[in-house]
Amino acid sequence: MHSKLIFAIAGLCLSLFSASGYAADSTLDLTLASDSYSIQKAKLFMLTANDVGVVNEKGNAAPAAFEPKLFSGSNIHEFLGISTVALAGLTFASHFHTNGFGARNVNGTHGSLGKATGIMALATVASGLITHWDDFSVEDGWTDPDNLHVYLAATGAALMAYAIANSATQTTGRVDHAGMAELGAFGMLVAIKLTW
Repeated sequence: MHSKLIFAIAGLCLSLFSASGYAADSTLDLTLASDSYSIQKAKLFMLTANDVGVVNEKGNAAPAAFEPKLFSGSNIHEFLGISTVALAGLTFASHFHTNGFGARNVNGTHGSLGKATGIMALATVASGLITHWDDFSVEDGWTDPDNLHVYLAATGAALMAYAIANSATQTTGRVDHAGMAELGAFGMLVAIKLTW
């Protein structure tokens, strides 16, 4: 049952990535054709921009209302990041201490939440790379907020993924993984705070 939930979450994340990929492919072509019909249409558009109510008293054009898209690559990345931190909190809240002996339930609530957190962390990093690849520049230095966001989020996701993989593969005994996973979640939280 838990593996079906993990596969469903992974499938949802992948479908969101493909949707953002298709959205990035459709670019708006603002060039005008060279025929006289389009030039006449452009002149008509420029003339109608001077209608009453379009130009304010100082002669500047009135600002156009801007509505951001609900499902943009940036919004998907933001949603995935916040969901990752929320899942990390739920995973932390569902842990319990054992004496370190005997069998470990790696597919229980804590284990399943941990695996879902790891998948969401990797999906968050992937969506960030797809959506904001041009915001990162080594030339801007380590202190640039966008660069710090990338470093902290990628390192945090890697720490969480390593801790989760370490814990999920050992079914007996004690596995010290909580500190590394919590440090990774904290890194992702700080990364979110830097750019928000």
